Amino acid sequence: MSALTIRQAAGAEYSRVLGIGGVRGENVVSNDDLAGPIDSSDEWIRQRTGIVTRRRAGADVDVVDLAEGAARKAIAAAGLTGGDVDAVLFATTTYFHQTPSAAAVLADRLGATPAAAYDLSAACAGYTYGIAQADALVRSGAAQHVLVVGAEKMSDFVDPTDRTISFLLGDGAGAAVVGPSDTPGIGPTIWGSDGGKAPAIRQTHAWSDLRENPELGWPTLRQDGQTVFKWAAFQMAPVAEKALAAAGVTAQDVQAFIPHQANMRIIDQMIKQLGLPESVAVARDIAETGNTSAASIPLATDRLLSEGLATSGDLALQIGFGAGLVYAAQVIVLP
Repeated sequence: MSALTIRQAAGAEYSRVLGIGGVRGENVVSNDDLAGPIDSSDEWIRQRTGIVTRRRAGADVDVVDLAEGAARKAIAAAGLTGGDVDAVLFATTTYFHQTPSAAAVLADRLGATPAAAYDLSAACAGYTYGIAQADALVRSGAAQHVLVVGAEKMSDFVDPTDRTISFLLGDGAGAAVVGPSDTPGIGPTIWGSDGGKAPAIRQTHAWSDLRENPELGWPTLRQDGQTVFKWAAFQMAPVAEKALAAAGVTAQDVQAFIPHQANMRIIDQMIKQLGLPESVAVARDIAETGNTSAASIPLATDRLLSEGLATSGDLALQIGFGAGLVYAAQVIVLP
C-alpha cells in the first residue's frame, strides 16, 4: 500500500455575496390581460395573490438570454470580469435542452471558460440551493468566485385557461457572485425536500408521453393551490427559524426578509409566524413582477437594494420553496 497522502484543497475561511443583478421580461402583463380565459377578474387575482402585473419576455428571448443579462450585472457589481468566474451554477426548470447544460452555454457567453458549469433543478428553491453550494465551493477551495443564476421563462409553460398557477407566473433572471470574505457572509443552509407532496406542483404530463400520445400537446404547469399554500405558509416559517438559529441570530437582528415571491398572502403569514419587527424590509417584488420561480429571490434582493429599502452589509433572511417539494433557507450579508 502506498504511503502517500492525498493532498486536500484549502479554501477561504468565509464567503459572501459580492454582487447581485437582475433582469425582468420586457413586457408588462396586467391581470386584466389574463382574466378572460380563466373566467376571473383583476380584483380576484389581487386578493388571492397580491399580484398587480407580471413581467414576461418576448418570443425571441430565451432563458439563457435573461440569465446573461443578470449575470453580467452581478459580475460588474462584484468588480470582476467573466474571466474571474471559475464556477457557474444555473438554477432553472425552463431550459429546453437536457444537454448541454444552460450553465455551460452561459459560461461561454460570459467568457468564463473553462469554469466548471452545471444546472440545478430545484424549482423555486434553486437559487438558495445554489447559494448553499457556492458557499461550500468557495470555502472548500474548489472555486474562488462562483456565479449563481436563477433564471426562468415561465411563460413558455403556461396554459392561459388554467386557474391554478398560470396567472401567477412571470419571466426573469437574477444572479449573484459568491467569493471569499474576511468575515462570515453566508450562514448555514437549512434545506430539504418532501417528495411525497410532489404532485402538488407538476407538469400536466411527461415529455416521453408525447411519443405515444402526441395529441397531449405541450406540457404546462399545474398546482394544488390549497396544499401548496398550507405547506408554504405554515411549514416554511419553522425552516426559516432554524436558519436564523443556525446563523446565531434572531428575527430581531435581521434588516431584510426575502422569501420566494410565490404569493403575498404566504409572505404575510410567514412574517406573522416569524415575529419580524416592522423595521424589517420585506421583499414584495411579486406585486409587479409575478412569480419567477428560481429568479424571484435574487430579483427581489436586487430591487430592495436598488430602491434603498436595504443596504450593503444588512443581514437578510432568504428562503426558497417550491416544486418537489423542496426548500432552502439561509441568512446572508447583503452585497
